[in-house]
Amino acid sequence: MEPVVRTPSALAAPLVQRFFRLPSRPPATPDLIAALATWRGPDAPADPDEVHRTAAEFIQLAAETHTTPTAELPDVADVLTRTLLAIGELDLTDADAVRLGPQDYARRLRGAVQGADRGLSPGAAWFHDELLVAVCLHVLHHFVRRSPYIQRHMPERASRIRQLVDLNDAEAAATARGPEPSVEDAEFEAAYKAETVRQHGWLTIVGVDFANAPDRWPLEDTYLSLQAEENSAGPVAAAAGQQRTVLLADRALEGHERVLLRGVAGSGKTTLVQWLAVGAARDDARVPFVLPVRRFAREGFPAPDDFLRAVRHPLADRAPEGWVVRTLLAGRALLLVDGIDEAPEETRGTLRVQLRRLLRIFAGTACLVTSRPSAVEEGWLAHERLAEEGFTELSLAPMSRDQVTRFIHDWHTAALGDEQAGEQRDREALKEYEQRLLHSVRIYRELRQLATNPLMCGLICALNRDRAGSLPKGRKELYDAALEMLLQRRDPERDVLYADDVHLQQGARELLLRKLAHAMLEQGLSELPRARVVAVLDGALPAIPSARAAGDGEKIFRHLLHRTGLLREQAGGSVDFIHRTFQDYLAAKEIVARGHLHTLVDHAHQPEWEEVIRMSAAHARPDECARFLERLLAAAPGLRRPHVNHRRLMAAACLEHVSELDPAMQELVHRRTKNLLRPTTEQGARSLGWVGPIVLEQLPYPEQVEDDHRALLLAITATRVQDDAAIDYLARLRGRSSLAIRTELARPWRFFDTERYAREVIAHLDPDGLYFPVSDAAELAALRGLGGRPRIQVAGVMRTDELLTGLVAGPLTHLWINAELPDQDMAWLARFPGLRVLRVNPRLPRVRNVPEGVTITA
Repeated sequence: MEPVVRTPSALAAPLVQRFFRLPSRPPATPDLIAALATWRGPDAPADPDEVHRTAAEFIQLAAETHTTPTAELPDVADVLTRTLLAIGELDLTDADAVRLGPQDYARRLRGAVQGADRGLSPGAAWFHDELLVAVCLHVLHHFVRRSPYIQRHMPERASRIRQLVDLNDAEAAATARGPEPSVEDAEFEAAYKAETVRQHGWLTIVGVDFANAPDRWPLEDTYLSLQAEENSAGPVAAAAGQQRTVLLADRALEGHERVLLRGVAGSGKTTLVQWLAVGAARDDARVPFVLPVRRFAREGFPAPDDFLRAVRHPLADRAPEGWVVRTLLAGRALLLVDGIDEAPEETRGTLRVQLRRLLRIFAGTACLVTSRPSAVEEGWLAHERLAEEGFTELSLAPMSRDQVTRFIHDWHTAALGDEQAGEQRDREALKEYEQRLLHSVRIYRELRQLATNPLMCGLICALNRDRAGSLPKGRKELYDAALEMLLQRRDPERDVLYADDVHLQQGARELLLRKLAHAMLEQGLSELPRARVVAVLDGALPAIPSARAAGDGEKIFRHLLHRTGLLREQAGGSVDFIHRTFQDYLAAKEIVARGHLHTLVDHAHQPEWEEVIRMSAAHARPDECARFLERLLAAAPGLRRPHVNHRRLMAAACLEHVSELDPAMQELVHRRTKNLLRPTTEQGARSLGWVGPIVLEQLPYPEQVEDDHRALLLAITATRVQDDAAIDYLARLRGRSSLAIRTELARPWRFFDTERYAREVIAHLDPDGLYFPVSDAAELAALRGLGGRPRIQVAGVMRTDELLTGLVAGPLTHLWINAELPDQDMAWLARFPGLRVLRVNPRLPRVRNVPEGVTITA
């Protein structure tokens, strides 16, 4: 990020050169920074006193153009010296430091000498911290200029460092006074951060709604740390060593300044935004701005001074004029842009241009943008000319088996912890439900496929308790049961019988919510002003006698808000559903009830309508569903060919959710989509997975395909289906010798039944040159049951004790760490005498204490 205290590079570069030895040759690999420090080693050309003199000169440079605590400058010089000496102590390479950027590298140095600034006044401490960032920028610029390796392998980071130095030089001469925060700014920032924690520090756990239990739970007690995957270039690239990198999602911005995070409905995107906002609000270095796109979807991306008003922040009218701009200029802002998919498709391009323009102006601003996967294409936020303005694209990974187990346990622990008024037999029943559910998720494929994100896991836990362990099968049935629980049985089970004088049954409640969801869908919005919600309900009441007799739209709204658990009122008076999935489901049900299923045909090529279309087909009667599918398959002269193909694939996808349909129509869908299900490119093969198991019926027999490239495309398609029915198909490809095919067959293990996939696919893959990925302890145990393998890739976040238990020492020769580990200390590898190569993804934190004889490669 851009420093606030500026020092011209022409004057700063000679000072930085004093810190590092001159290379005898241009570095071809990353260099350990500690080994470059001029004051370390027996032949050190400098000493700590020289560092102190250089620190004093940096202070003098900064003091010429910034207001400084003059009386404390000697103390600041002492602290800066101790901080800079940490350069020679940290176990970082020059590439690691460039990857961190000046702000985070400065934080690492400060962290190595914690308490060094004790005794400095707040103003002097601020001056030291900001000057340290400026010095770190020039240090990173020195590394970029001296290292061909960094220039070749990290062009985006190198370009960003050069850009920051240019901006620093352009403004250094014009900076007459340092931007030390005013008292007014500091006081408002403290109030703003406290409000951020108050707003976003709570989480609703679906279904934990016992009598006397709270409606929300502390985020820090209930947050589940999910994993994110960096987008890969496909199986061919993977076979060449470019497989997915697995990161902890809540730490994604530590290694990437700008991230586009994709995730399916219910995957935890908004909860992650809450977690990052609260964490930043508790960090002096960052100021979070949570920007839900639905708040300004039609008006366009707000200007900085309008951030708080656009999201209807309760402190918007108290903000000092220009405070947001000053925060952005200081490089301290964290923009959290949540739900780009909730803007109408026709406005997303404009939002992208406006966001990119904002980030060009405030070049040091960190930013996270979230979206459903299909709403924006790959590279949507990349910049055509300036690579440094591009975003790293990550995807939230489905919950692993270990995470599902932890979620179920945490859900029941939360329920038990607050069921204080319940009887002992109720508490014992909850414990029994937990054990039965853990068993069911392991045994039943349908549940295992549904329990892949926090929303669905919460619903399953709630329904398991609600139905005493009798769970519905399938997504539509799950939502039907969830609505029954929330709309009909929620209040009686909470002993809330007389909270208001509105008494509506499930049917009337659902009808009203359907009207509201449909109104939101028609307007392309995920939230509506309270007045508009009341107007929608007023318009619906005349046709619903029981509701009309209970009161007007305002009264009915308050009842639905407080008694159903499906609606929430945001700050500023806007209303939305607790999750977009419920809105889509209810809107689909209303469309079918109105007999308007045919109107969805015009939207079938739009990815944001996919969930509504699938659920509408599931609700429809057999004859109207057949007519709808026939329209999807028909020619559409006004659409481009890719959109026509998308409509036809939607018809195929709907078959998975339809419970009854004329066999002739099923055959017509198969016939019309048959040629579409013959992929010719890797991208086309990947895109077919969302259609569902029906794809497997259309693919050619693997034995009939001799060409390895065509066989690879078949494998890519089948692995994306992510249904255990695909195992039989994939098992027929397991004998292929192609490394790319074997890599693709090993990659999706985590999406299928662990033991069966290990037995029918993994056990038969030729291990020559193949890294076997393991994403959790269950896969590691299954691989151990097969006797282990020579090459193993750790592709999920696991603890050291899990790796020690799961890895087999005898055959292991190559280990690839491609996921963040809680501990970077690799001393435990000494227990594997055959290990020769440790492969570490350079994007991950640097490992240490690697045993002798083990070669480290990137």
